[in-house]
Amino acid sequence: MDIFENISPIDYRYYGRDKKIKEALEPYLSENAYIKYKLKVESALAQTLAKQGICQKDIADSISKACEKVAAREVYAEEDRIKHDIRALANCIRSKVPKKARRFVHFSLTSYDVVDTANILRYKEFTINVLLPSLIELEKTWIEIALREKDTLQVARTHGQHAEPITFGFTMASYINRLGGRIEAIISAEDSLRGKVSGAVGAYNASSLFFENPMEFEKDLLDALGLRPALHSTQIAPPEPMTDLLHSVISAFSVLANFSDDMRHLQRTEISEIKEEFTANQVGSSTMPHKRNPINFENVKSMYKAFMPCIVTAYLDQTSEHQRDLTNSASERFIPHLLAAFYVSTVRLAKVSKRLVLDKENLDMNFDMSKDSFAAEPLYMLLAFHGHPDAHEFVRKLTLKAEKEQQGLRDIMEIDDELEPYLNKFSDIEKEILFNPRLYVGVSREKTEQVCDHWKNSLAIR
Repeated sequence: MDIFENISPIDYRYYGRDKKIKEALEPYLSENAYIKYKLKVESALAQTLAKQGICQKDIADSISKACEKVAAREVYAEEDRIKHDIRALANCIRSKVPKKARRFVHFSLTSYDVVDTANILRYKEFTINVLLPSLIELEKTWIEIALREKDTLQVARTHGQHAEPITFGFTMASYINRLGGRIEAIISAEDSLRGKVSGAVGAYNASSLFFENPMEFEKDLLDALGLRPALHSTQIAPPEPMTDLLHSVISAFSVLANFSDDMRHLQRTEISEIKEEFTANQVGSSTMPHKRNPINFENVKSMYKAFMPCIVTAYLDQTSEHQRDLTNSASERFIPHLLAAFYVSTVRLAKVSKRLVLDKENLDMNFDMSKDSFAAEPLYMLLAFHGHPDAHEFVRKLTLKAEKEQQGLRDIMEIDDELEPYLNKFSDIEKEILFNPRLYVGVSREKTEQVCDHWKNSLAIR
């Protein structure tokens, strides 16, 4: 199929030409994968029926072999004929097994025993095998940057204004910590996913006709798939665990978007503290040959804007009338789009982070723009400590005077008579901090190391 015939830009633009990403996504998120995972459930059913003595092992094996041969294309052709997806799946399996085995295909199950269990299994395996490794790779890359730049001076910004001295490693540590927490949330949510094989309303009505303990039958079937059963289900699995997974994914997406936004701003011409290395043939603008636009960071932010609202749909899908209605059927089919978009953005951000270059000269230049102001906070704190009755107001007026006279705060400090008796109480270290703002970085280095060590250990990053 020509990928440019696809409608979704996820397919043709953001991964369709990338073989590696395509190979990572398709086994779990494609329509072929959806059919394959439903067939896994049907195969596990047959083997469990044999284990429970309902059918012979050769019958179960014939059903399992048939499941390996069914293709999505024929299932959808059959669905077009009979207008039911799971019955179409069962018919395709039945057409490939001996006559004596046909009655055991889909035996005792309802459609959503298959649909929900298949989806939960494929999203769980996608999360474990694809998504989490990509997130940990991104976290590892950020940790490497943070430790490399733990002593690189940077001016912190609050409300878009210069605030206090920090290091670039400390800046990175914030995102390392936030993403690490989100990775743990995704792991927890994935572990909480539960399957269901409890029948049309969740009360095991059909399976109780054949099994002395239908709940044990459910457990055995799900064990074969590597899943655990929900404590209680209706016709559908309880939706909250899936909502928790989607919430943790979108929450992690917000960390990626926030990081991308900050890195984009740090590339502004008038700031220019970082830059993304361009490839030899990369073009930044169709009309301005000199441009080097932060397209990767902007893309991640844009993708977040497109997929963040999916959380609303996830919450809406938690509501289902009585034991089940069909209002979640179409909306849940878009979950693979969200997972694919998040994975694509994670891979993109890991690549661009590896190519992140710091402009040390501009970092110093921006720092020096406000170096005379950084003394305000330590001066206020130390004055209060050494007995000044109204230190904050005194320093505020001192900064206004410095601004009015177009002098540095440190210059004003040195000639202010009211300040002199207090300065005489300051220790040599305290005076050095006041007059050398590059020393006033708190524990930026130590906190950076602490955060990096914590997440390296918690996530077993080597």
